[in-house]
Amino acid sequence: MKFETKVTDIIQRAYNVKSVRFSRPASFNYKPGQFMFITIKSEQNELLKKHFTISSSPTEREHIEFTKKLTDHPFSRTLNALRVGGWAAIDGPYGDFTFEGEFEKIGLLSGGIGITPLRSICKYCLDTRSRTKIALLYGNSAEEDIVFRKELEDMQKLNSNFRVAFVIAEASDGWTGYVGRIDADMIKKEIPDYMETMFYTCGPPAMVEAMEKLLEELDVPEKQIKTEEFPGS
Repeated sequence: MKFETKVTDIIQRAYNVKSVRFSRPASFNYKPGQFMFITIKSEQNELLKKHFTISSSPTEREHIEFTKKLTDHPFSRTLNALRVGGWAAIDGPYGDFTFEGEFEKIGLLSGGIGITPLRSICKYCLDTRSRTKIALLYGNSAEEDIVFRKELEDMQKLNSNFRVAFVIAEASDGWTGYVGRIDADMIKKEIPDYMETMFYTCGPPAMVEAMEKLLEELDVPEKQIKTEEFPGS
């Protein structure tokens, strides 16, 4: 589906990450984890187009949201200058990195801005009262880089089937979570039934490759691993 829309809200998720929300037509349907192409206009009236995962859930009927780490890329600079009421065009949805309750247990392994499709999945499961057991391991460089932290913590309180563990490379004072990178011991501790779990891993290409290798070393069958890479820009 292709349509024009306007920005309804802009939310600062971290010091260098923003979510942008658009009006959602009643006829626009998508699955948790899918992506869309977004076109915006620069100050010179140049059309800039990129694809982004939809970070909102299909259960959030009033808006469509995507979330982006801000960089020095031309699209990113234009996005950072975007204001409520600004024009955009959307084309979607696309992709098969999706979840609609078809598995009893899922393990979500994410890094950085790769959290966006998993946020959609987690929110969907909360809103639909899914009985799926969900374990999320979410890695970042530092505590201030964690996107959707409070929301994920709130989801954990509201959904007894959902558990989140944050992993940071550099610990700050008072940090009580995991330090380092997601490893086999963390997976065994947080997802002890990992051999019975469907895994979704999303993040920078190097991180996704490392997670695939890690799961392979744990003898998780390839058919139980879904991946999505998030290159920078």
